Amino acid sequence: MTLQRGPLRWTRRRARAARSPQLFVLGAAACFTALGWTYWLFVRTTTGQFADESAWAEADTAAPDGALPFLRFLDNLPLISVVIAAATLLFVTLVRRRWAAALLALGAMAGANLTTQILKNMVLDRPDRGVPTLDFNSLPSGHTTLAASAVAAVFLVSSPRWRPLIAAGGGIYSVLAGAATFVNLWHRPADVIAALLVVGAWTLLGGLLVMRTGNEWNVWPGFGRHWASSRWWLALCWVAGLAGLVLSALLYVMVQQIGPAPIPGTARVPLFFWAGLASIVGTGFTLAGAAGWLFTSQARITGDRPHPHKAAARPGAQG
Repeated sequence: MTLQRGPLRWTRRRARAARSPQLFVLGAAACFTALGWTYWLFVRTTTGQFADESAWAEADTAAPDGALPFLRFLDNLPLISVVIAAATLLFVTLVRRRWAAALLALGAMAGANLTTQILKNMVLDRPDRGVPTLDFNSLPSGHTTLAASAVAAVFLVSSPRWRPLIAAGGGIYSVLAGAATFVNLWHRPADVIAALLVVGAWTLLGGLLVMRTGNEWNVWPGFGRHWASSRWWLALCWVAGLAGLVLSALLYVMVQQIGPAPIPGTARVPLFFWAGLASIVGTGFTLAGAAGWLFTSQARITGDRPHPHKAAARPGAQG
């Protein structure tokens, strides 16, 4: 495989997509580990249950009535995302001929949604910790899983130069869908965070297979050669993600300093609500930034060097 660069021909010493598969596996394991900690903290402990339930109860008063039409529109994002994903997968299958990638993306999407339903309905339970709440488990969120996994499927079948942009756009879309399920009282913040982590794990596992089975279109020369491949898209994800996580932690600390209301939803200032919303934003964008960085770096062509025979055939070319 050669690459034309000016008058010289350069040889790619290494153009293997996903050349470090262990990073994808470790990333998926980290997502599942974070999912376990999220469940233990916000479902198994009294403090976590109270914080999560307080955020959910405060959402009933924090969202203004004037925003209800917009919130109802956000409720439709999971269905909209499925339509977008279906159209994209059909395009790459029929036009780009990426049959394996489309099937693997569908498999990752199905795996994420199946995992959510099994965990929520068959594996995880919600013990009674004395917190006034619903007595059934709702973690992870099925609505959020559907929306985020559909966007992830689009990300997986996209060429490397489009993935930074789609990572940022997908992060925004997933955060909006997850925040809508929270603000519209479908789910607690931890349910949404758990769903995003499930999708993150399956995106990495499916992405490893997509890159290894589609090596010819999963390599690229690097950032900045196309407007969609700018590093700024991933920088946006990292800044928004880390800011959300830091803000969430600060708000939780502030609540403990002030002292939480004795009954969820009765606080004068809905700090738990804003902390929960910030945690959703932080988790969604951090996962988008991490996925964007890993996929783009693992598609990067490295180790270009001039081919000695081609260089010798063109004397004076280097000058």
